[in-house]
Amino acid sequence: MMFRSVLCGIALAVVAPLALWSQAEIALQPLAQHTRRLEQALVYLGQPLESNAAKAISTAVGLPDESAAVREIQRVLDELVLVHVEINPESRVKVRQGAAKATLVEQGTRLFLVKVHNQAGVTAPLRVFSPNSGPTSLRSRGEHEPAMELGQQQVRDRWAEISIYSDPPMAPRLTGLPIEYEILQVYSRDRGQRSAKIAMDVGQGSQDIGFRNDILIAFDIAPSRSIPLRVRSESGESGVASFLFKDRQGRVYPNPSKRLEPDFPFQQHVYRFDGEDIRLPDGYYTVEYGGGPEFRTRTKEFPVSGDSPAAISVQLERWIDPSKYGWWSGDHHVHASGCAHYKNPTEGVGPMAMLRQILGENLNIGAVLTWGPSWYFQKQFFSSTDHPLSRDERVMHYDVEVSGFPSSHAGHLVLLGLSEDDYPGTTRIDEWPSWDLPVLQWAKAQGAVTGFSHSGWGLQIGAEELPSLEMPGFDGIGANEYIVDVTHPNTIDFLSAVDTPYYWEMNIWYHALNVGFRTRISGETDFPCIYQERVGLGRSYVKLDELSYAGWVEGIRRGAAYVSDGKSHLMDFEVGGVSLGSGEPDLAVGANEAVTVRLKAAAMLGRHPDPRFDGLAADEKPYWDVERARVAGSRNVAVELVVNGRVAERAEIFADGTIHDLEFSLELPRSAWVAARIPMSSHTNPIFVSVDGEPIRASRRSAEWCLAAVDQCWSQKAPLTRASEREEARAAYDHARRTYRRLIAESPVP
Repeated sequence: MMFRSVLCGIALAVVAPLALWSQAEIALQPLAQHTRRLEQALVYLGQPLESNAAKAISTAVGLPDESAAVREIQRVLDELVLVHVEINPESRVKVRQGAAKATLVEQGTRLFLVKVHNQAGVTAPLRVFSPNSGPTSLRSRGEHEPAMELGQQQVRDRWAEISIYSDPPMAPRLTGLPIEYEILQVYSRDRGQRSAKIAMDVGQGSQDIGFRNDILIAFDIAPSRSIPLRVRSESGESGVASFLFKDRQGRVYPNPSKRLEPDFPFQQHVYRFDGEDIRLPDGYYTVEYGGGPEFRTRTKEFPVSGDSPAAISVQLERWIDPSKYGWWSGDHHVHASGCAHYKNPTEGVGPMAMLRQILGENLNIGAVLTWGPSWYFQKQFFSSTDHPLSRDERVMHYDVEVSGFPSSHAGHLVLLGLSEDDYPGTTRIDEWPSWDLPVLQWAKAQGAVTGFSHSGWGLQIGAEELPSLEMPGFDGIGANEYIVDVTHPNTIDFLSAVDTPYYWEMNIWYHALNVGFRTRISGETDFPCIYQERVGLGRSYVKLDELSYAGWVEGIRRGAAYVSDGKSHLMDFEVGGVSLGSGEPDLAVGANEAVTVRLKAAAMLGRHPDPRFDGLAADEKPYWDVERARVAGSRNVAVELVVNGRVAERAEIFADGTIHDLEFSLELPRSAWVAARIPMSSHTNPIFVSVDGEPIRASRRSAEWCLAAVDQCWSQKAPLTRASEREEARAAYDHARRTYRRLIAESPVP
């Protein structure tokens, strides 16, 4: 009997922990929410759940029996678990191997799940350690250092990089829930069979006794090989393209989670020059490739087996080339550091990595803006000339965004064409002015072109009409202090568009145009802070006889540009023979005299609506996209003629890439600004028309809105302006108030 009791005790000691792990209780709602976050992270990291697993989870969440739903969700996820972690009530950690197949790929990354049974409610970070993970290259050694053979053995043993993914949308710490899942990333340098010792804890002293917080896992690692890529431009020359490689399980190659420069971990695709390669194991793949929004996106399928294929060849195909009509594209707001960029081991990325992005999206101009993050490192690349890596018709130029500076609360500034990037008398960022006007005046004194970035932040309105009399909070980092700066001559040239909600950024611009100010707009992406997918998702097309950075920037200032998502185009806009941004005087006409408007319009929509846009709110990304302009039930978009903020004429075009010559006729009773737009996809700058020699005073209500906006802006910005600068700022705001009161008096039209 005693022998049987001992055996029973041993059996219980072994079985009880396993039973305890499987019976941990968690409510459905937090588990379902955690699982959705996990699914999002796996998609972002390029290894989404297989479709049957994702469907099973969605079905489970809808089960009426919550306990059954919880069990089913765990059943599906447990198939992907490589390591089970138990944290007992005393916060001791022990681990065991899970059900996931321990398979890897040579010079690639695979993702697994770690299931955490958290009996102690610990909220510390879950940490992973392995002697087989770490630097894999030898450093040079002196003659008195350990023998080379020892170093070679260390290198052989360190065949992997193993880490917990803890960046958004995952969390850096455990939640304290009784059950949760973490993502384990395993990169393999080698092929064949390798073993790794993997240990986990939640802080010093949390390791369980008896080596129970580590396990030894044997991995099978599939070989991979480099396959050359042959890229031809639309003209048949050697080119650059974006590539998105996926296998039949939906896994992305190279896996984003362990990418190194020049590939970016926050992008699904990669850019490759003709002659570069992609590394793939045997399998069946699809590749989606293209050259930016002016190109058709194409897809190929192919198997990889042994030495086949010898190479992968692609030919880029344009659906439109605005440069043939003299319109040159550019994105004035991209970053080489900060936000999603690498923080270690470098402060952002170098110029070559940024040029690859510009070339891959076929931008003619790319303005790389140095800003607060990594300012002191990245500013080494600034000069008043184009970067030497620039190519014919592909120009990269470093300039400045005043963001992460003392004035940032008033609105981030874009300064283009600077000759000097340090504010006078300063050596550190925190010494710069704490409001915008002095910075703008300094930049203009050296001939720069100035604008506000991500204009809509802080200017949120609920109305989906333009212009709206709703008063925003003026509590953000967009074009907030613009309402004051615009009243000071030769201070502000443009507002940025496309990278914030359409109605928010357009509303303040329309109001300012209605009272006679002539600020232009320019398209931007704010890559990779607002948009991480690609540079050039917001861009300006500037009319130029000859491409240059200085000429392109001057075209922005002059208004010789339309802004676009690159998927629709409004070229050669003219009113009464006056061309957009031509530099000619205002068109002068008599009251109600007939005026002819002409332009070329084109757009590209898929044959069928994109379901991702069903019910998508105006303040959800992407804020601008031609799909938003689709006329319901058709492949058409509307081209609207806008006069003083209101739609005066409208025409529909078939969005198959064909260029349409449009003509409208207007009769203007009073002076006006006239523009064309494809709503939420493209917008021209205005052409100004003087009727009977009168200035533009289109709306007294706009002037009253502007006056009230000054007071609202002051209420938000004054407390954040340095006390030593506040009186000067107050005087500038008072100047703006006087200006708008005068404009109210001069505006007879309600």
